[in-house]
Amino acid sequence: MLDSMTSQRLTAAPRIALPWIVRLRYCVAAGQMITAFMGNFVLHIDLPLVWIAIPPGLIALSNYLLSERARQAERSGHIADSTLVAAVFVLDTLCLTALLTLTGGPNNPFTLLYLVHITLSATILTQRQTWGLGVLACFCFASLFWVYRPIPQLEMHHRGTGVNLHLIGMWVGFAVATLLVTMFSGKISELLRQHEESLLFMQEQLAKKDRLAALVTLAAGAAHELNTPLGTIAIAAKELEHYATNTVRDSAVAEDSRLIRAEVDRCCEILRRMSEHGAEPAGEAPEDTLVSTLVEVVRRSFPGRETLRIGVSKETAGLLLRVPKHAVQQALIALVKNAFEASPASSPILLDVKHQSGSVHFEVRDRGIGIGEDDLRHVGEPFFTTKEPGRGMGLGVFLVRTLANRLGGSLTVSSSPNQGTSATLQLPLTDSTKRVLI
Repeated sequence: MLDSMTSQRLTAAPRIALPWIVRLRYCVAAGQMITAFMGNFVLHIDLPLVWIAIPPGLIALSNYLLSERARQAERSGHIADSTLVAAVFVLDTLCLTALLTLTGGPNNPFTLLYLVHITLSATILTQRQTWGLGVLACFCFASLFWVYRPIPQLEMHHRGTGVNLHLIGMWVGFAVATLLVTMFSGKISELLRQHEESLLFMQEQLAKKDRLAALVTLAAGAAHELNTPLGTIAIAAKELEHYATNTVRDSAVAEDSRLIRAEVDRCCEILRRMSEHGAEPAGEAPEDTLVSTLVEVVRRSFPGRETLRIGVSKETAGLLLRVPKHAVQQALIALVKNAFEASPASSPILLDVKHQSGSVHFEVRDRGIGIGEDDLRHVGEPFFTTKEPGRGMGLGVFLVRTLANRLGGSLTVSSSPNQGTSATLQLPLTDSTKRVLI
């Protein structure tokens, strides 16, 4: 995985850096011309301005072609080749050498700018390309000792009156090099970090989808296998009811038999809904559903539970959501069921429904012992549960969070020791959301 991320970083670096390289080269070309004009007209240094204008002009022209190439690559979805960026740095090194040859050679304090391209190449190019550029820069610098146009004012031991332009130039060159390296390298490093974070997030989402796909496959197999034993149980329960009604006349056994048949019918209905909704491309199809309808289903799912308190304003209850109704109902029921299991029998469970910032928040709060900080970080992972063995598979919160993410919402869980746990399902409102008077 580490090798894959390193490869992706090296591939993405030229693409990320290319727009900034274009901006940098325009600034460099303009800066070179400004420096030459200031040296000639302000400092009265005799400079061949016509020849000096050629390297910046070449940089500007090549930069225009480079920007067109970058736009074409972006439109076509192709990734910028690092060889192209390396070729640009080679051209810039040669242009800098030409400028230094015309303006004092090795005595020009702006020879420090050779380090800028080497530093940038180390950030975005391969190690081989960086070494090649470094060797080229050393060769170009060495050539300045034999071929250059001398400028007396820039000589290191120049004895003219006034300040030493060589020393001032060294400071200016150092400041410019520092500014360019710090600004550009810092920006590219930040963009690469963001790219790596987005890759990690995508890998995490892909892993979650893989786990969900495995669960869907497991559920489909279980649903198929359950049809036969449920049919057998239904037949046996019907025979038992007939025997208890007509043969031994045991009303208690007959009532239990009818209860078994009712529960079997309920299981069959759940499997039927799974089959129907599984035919939809993205699961259950969304439909317009009142918030009050969702809340009422939750209320009816826990008969005899007087400790369930539901708080919802009339305005919020009248909101009409377009969501997969049964999936959201089951998600809310799962959260309330978890709250009941985590709380003592007499403790109240609160389902608070609010309309905030363009979304509906279903908050379920219990008064249990809470969840520890270490366990809280793992809440929502598949097959993780804080319940006792045999009381849960650790899939409820995971499925609720998966549903919330698919609908563009979220599930947040917070807890304090000995003060209970709060789970908030947030579902966004769409542009088509309406209110209905109730």
